[in-house]
Amino acid sequence: MVAATLTVENHLPADFIASTLRRDVVTGLTAEPKFLPPRWFYDDRGSVLFDEITRLPEYYPTRAERSILRAEAAEIAAASAATSLVELGAGSAEKTHLLLDALRATGSLRTYVPVDVSDGALRTASANLLWDYPGLAVHAVVADFERHLGLLPVDGHRMVALLGGTIGNLAPDTRAQFLGNVRAALRPGETLLLGTDLVKSPDVLLPAYDDASGVTAEFNRNVLNVLNAELGADFRAEAFDHVARWDAEHEWVEMRLRAQQAMRVRIPAVDLTVDLHRGEEIRTEISAKFRRERVAAELDAAGFGLTRWWTDEEGRFGLSLATAR
Repeated sequence: MVAATLTVENHLPADFIASTLRRDVVTGLTAEPKFLPPRWFYDDRGSVLFDEITRLPEYYPTRAERSILRAEAAEIAAASAATSLVELGAGSAEKTHLLLDALRATGSLRTYVPVDVSDGALRTASANLLWDYPGLAVHAVVADFERHLGLLPVDGHRMVALLGGTIGNLAPDTRAQFLGNVRAALRPGETLLLGTDLVKSPDVLLPAYDDASGVTAEFNRNVLNVLNAELGADFRAEAFDHVARWDAEHEWVEMRLRAQQAMRVRIPAVDLTVDLHRGEEIRTEISAKFRRERVAAELDAAGFGLTRWWTDEEGRFGLSLATAR
């Protein structure tokens, strides 16, 4: 039996995460209205909270996408004809296994390329896979997938996967640029597997971002704890209300933090003082929801053709396979 192999390629400078956080905080908290990018939810505590969110009864996206993959992984593998799976961002172990198992069953799978900004998490997840997939070459890439797609390995016939509805966290212009960059990184005939949460009643959408047990509220406030820990800020997270709002015009859910009172916050690491008035909000996330026609149009504009489309039984989540032209 051929042993699996692990290669780790790091494209990030040592201070990448710290410098990016400082830049994002200065840009977002001096803007009007104020915002923070959702990537800063995920310190150790934030990751634990998000894992808890995915198991809440109100939070359907993870279950819906998993059900599609369970039902359609074999068809995805056959349609993509991929010998290399490139996974952008931290995918759940179960989702990754479903795709790897299906690709291995076709007899074509040779390489798995996980891409993430966390060197430690990437090495741990990759090492765990070596036990399960003898003969698999794991080529881990430490990189920011919004910036470094041109550095992806080019071995084999690739399928790039971006799951979990992560694409919805990007504003439309950023999303268009990202999809264009994915297309530029691929050769004609290679594929993109894309998970998208779908437009539905706010009665279903909003509880997924404002659960009855308050886990999402704690997760949202945790971004302020990250700023306190990493930048010496003096936010009082408990002094902010969690807000989830459906924007019908843009067809996205927004998460915000609303100041309960006027306050002045100091952030020493970036030499910044932030004044907030009572009721002022900091937007912490957008989560765009999609229709099939919109997904097809955005993929087409980026140079892809939509070749397969699947939804869960309730039509809540969409998974698309698109081919680079």
